[in-house]
Amino acid sequence: MRNLLLILMATSLIIGLSFCSREAQPPQKAGANPLLEAFNTPYGVPPFDKIKEEHYLPAFEEAIKQHKKEIEKIVNNPDEPTFENTIEALDRSGELLRRVSAIFFNLLAANTNDKMQEIAKKVSPMLSAHEDEIYMNPKLFQRIKSVYEKREKLDLNTEQKTVLEKYYQDFVRGGANLDDQKKEELKKINQRLAVLTLKFGENVLKDKNSFVLVIDKKEDLAGLPENVIAAAAELAKKKGYDGKWVFTVDKPSMIPFLTYANNRALREKIFKAYTHLGNNNNEFDNKAIIKEIVNLRIKKAHIMGYKTYADFALVRNMAKTPENVYKLMDEIWKPALKKAKEERDELQKLIYEEGENFKLQPWDWWYYAEKLRKKKYALDEEMLRPYFKLDNVRKGAFYVANKLYGITFVERDDLPKYHPDVKAFEVKDANGNTIGIYYADYFPRPGKRSGAWMDAFRKEAKINGKRIIPVVYNVTNFSKPVGDKPALLSLEEVLTLFHEFGHALHELLSQCTYYRVSGTNVPIDFVELPSQFMENWAVEPAVMKVYAKHYLTGEPIPDELIEKIHNARHFNQGFATTEYLAAAYLDMDWHTLSEPADWDVNKFEQESMKKIGLIPEIVVRYRSTYFQHIFAGGYAAGYYSYIWAEVLDADAFHAFKEHGLFDRETAEKFRKFIIEKGGSDDPMKLYVSFRGKKPSIEPLLERRGLK
Repeated sequence: MRNLLLILMATSLIIGLSFCSREAQPPQKAGANPLLEAFNTPYGVPPFDKIKEEHYLPAFEEAIKQHKKEIEKIVNNPDEPTFENTIEALDRSGELLRRVSAIFFNLLAANTNDKMQEIAKKVSPMLSAHEDEIYMNPKLFQRIKSVYEKREKLDLNTEQKTVLEKYYQDFVRGGANLDDQKKEELKKINQRLAVLTLKFGENVLKDKNSFVLVIDKKEDLAGLPENVIAAAAELAKKKGYDGKWVFTVDKPSMIPFLTYANNRALREKIFKAYTHLGNNNNEFDNKAIIKEIVNLRIKKAHIMGYKTYADFALVRNMAKTPENVYKLMDEIWKPALKKAKEERDELQKLIYEEGENFKLQPWDWWYYAEKLRKKKYALDEEMLRPYFKLDNVRKGAFYVANKLYGITFVERDDLPKYHPDVKAFEVKDANGNTIGIYYADYFPRPGKRSGAWMDAFRKEAKINGKRIIPVVYNVTNFSKPVGDKPALLSLEEVLTLFHEFGHALHELLSQCTYYRVSGTNVPIDFVELPSQFMENWAVEPAVMKVYAKHYLTGEPIPDELIEKIHNARHFNQGFATTEYLAAAYLDMDWHTLSEPADWDVNKFEQESMKKIGLIPEIVVRYRSTYFQHIFAGGYAAGYYSYIWAEVLDADAFHAFKEHGLFDRETAEKFRKFIIEKGGSDDPMKLYVSFRGKKPSIEPLLERRGLK
């Protein structure tokens, strides 16, 4: 989705907009609508139990109305423009709109239904028009420009200078300097994009929910672990297929099937169902939507004076230019592709050794890779699951946060929740002071989009010197509890939990004054640093001994298993790296197009993959028609950011390997210069302040076994 709610905080997504708490400045209008009343809940968390679908549209209408009045007050201020009466006032404006948007769009992703999606179709163009109205307000921009032009003479601290520069850039990039004709063109493009990106995500969700693989013959379950079979039986019962087994293209259902099912034809069926999401020439097909989105983005870039959308998007990132992105990817792609080809040959050899004569296909990779891993390292994914009880893994993440930053998490059953699966925690600092609220929503359901993410119902800021307590949440799609067994995670899911928790810490520990730069409001290729950084602790032996305990006996994971995990750490990294990088290349190829055209989406994708030499045995991680990061999220020309940030995170973790896994001085520096600062200063400057030098790519290549 496009930048929404403008200056409210100018994040890269609709999802996760912040709002002030009750202590700051409560909404002025009260009534029967809980969204328009003060939240009389502990720490001002949303009263989810009182909010109904019919409350959203009136709340949006009132919030936009209030925000317009606040903007008019800034514009019509007779006093000379200052940082306080213009920039700070702008940052504080729109509190009610932040509140309503944060709740609605977060739940639209995590707990949606048909009514919510219909509301979104009405609301998104409204918000887009409201944003354009503010960005293109000539009097407001003149006030901002006036402050910006005398910035060197003002006594501003580093955060204030950054906030001023970013708001000025927001307005320029929002069309403030365009003539009237181009402003109107841009408004139409923005409103249309708001509708299209919303529709894209809706199509993926509906197409995903429409597929089920129903198995009625027990022999077709051969190879699958007992817990996977039990989960499929439970899902079948829930969907009305009593006595049968059901698998879906949700990752916790699909990946185990691809990994263990002996029935090759069924592996192919579920794999192709996933890789054809949004590409079935039905009512949920996304090809026409992609063409229109891409062409509109090219037109938008041209209006803004850029050759391509990537040029427009990357200016504000660490990468700066498409050339820099391609350079980094090329540097990693060559050794990764070489490694992937070696892995392919090993898998093909294994197929022949087992007496089969078929050629390895993409739906075979997980299955034979798991066999090879077991053969080479005596390591089976199912050997690990009993030690990765979800509650214990979460406690492991909390343990790391406590050791690094001195914070603790206390479960709060009394806080309102938007779904029974959700857990809530009060976050306290070393002195016992509450610094945030953390929600965790772990399991898949029909109303939740796929993947894993972090967001906020309320972001951190300081109003009159008082810190606004952030309300943050993680959403994942992990393996659910089955029968009398608790939720037992795969190693990949363990890493995902630590990853998303790292994002949450970035928001929870933020110490910024202004919304525009607080928490995760950082360049997109910097935002993944705190999250990927946290993954490192998940597989450290000292940490695993704390959280990885057998769910039945409570015994810590044996040293032998930890050693096997360590020995296999480079296994299948060629596949993992090329699968990801192929998607990053695809993203960049779509967004470095310079002229609109009638694109054949599938052909374009094939040419993109051919250009980099992706082997046919590996399919790009996200094909265009379900690539929500770039066509329904905030990662357009930005999917590369994971590998860019991994260069930073591998180098950053190396500092802890040098000084000690929980070295307090190193942890304090990381917290002070990376976590707490948000986007309040140049990201490379912040990184160098922490590390003492610019990052090296060597730790990343070494970690992935690509040297």
